[in-house]
Amino acid sequence: MSSSQPSVSIVVPVRNEADNIAPLIEEITAALDGRWAYEIIYVNDGSTDATGERLAAIMKQRGNLRQLRHARSGGQSAAVRSGVRAARGTIVATLDGDGQNNPAFLPDLIAAVEKGVNVGLAAGQRVGRKDTGFKKFQSRVANKVRSVILKDGTRDTGCGLKAFRREVFLMMPYFDGLHRFLPALMRREGFDIAYVDVIDRPRHSGVSNYGFFDRLWIGIMDLAGVWWLIRRKKPTPEVTEVNA
Repeated sequence: MSSSQPSVSIVVPVRNEADNIAPLIEEITAALDGRWAYEIIYVNDGSTDATGERLAAIMKQRGNLRQLRHARSGGQSAAVRSGVRAARGTIVATLDGDGQNNPAFLPDLIAAVEKGVNVGLAAGQRVGRKDTGFKKFQSRVANKVRSVILKDGTRDTGCGLKAFRREVFLMMPYFDGLHRFLPALMRREGFDIAYVDVIDRPRHSGVSNYGFFDRLWIGIMDLAGVWWLIRRKKPTPEVTEVNA
């Protein structure tokens, strides 16, 4: 698998998730081996534990595993963007590195993008969430506010399980928190969204390493900015080259 050009890239942003590295990679390979030529890109977002060493050890056995490292933490959106920019596959799938996202749902997400005529994004929608009651309440409020303002038709943008076309993602304006606005921005570019129900589960070990606002709250300025981008969108001209 290391010698073939991958058609799919799996991007996993992590910070201080050393004990979750090996179990999650095993699950990813179990879900994808024999189905696609794929690569796994871990973006080590400034970890200070043994995350880098654990990845380096597994890379010696798996030629399709890559590690990118941020010298200092840039946050989840920055880590996803670094992974997508480095990806060699035309389809990119993402999932969180804490084990709450089950890789068994990756094939459904990838297939939805691959087979969809105009599908730019397949988004996981969590059922049976394992967060605390307070976190689930905050998430519901944030998703409701976002949905009312942006009308993106998505009930859960916080799920890390997503698949999308790499070239479309790279067309989008980058800002911190981008991963939470992908449905709205995909629709802005004229693409459809496919939804896949996914079962949430507790993290394998450790505690959350991204801040409260990184994971839950949609920043007011970001929400206003995305609303402005959607309002200012003009139809994309049809371009043909005229030959002499």
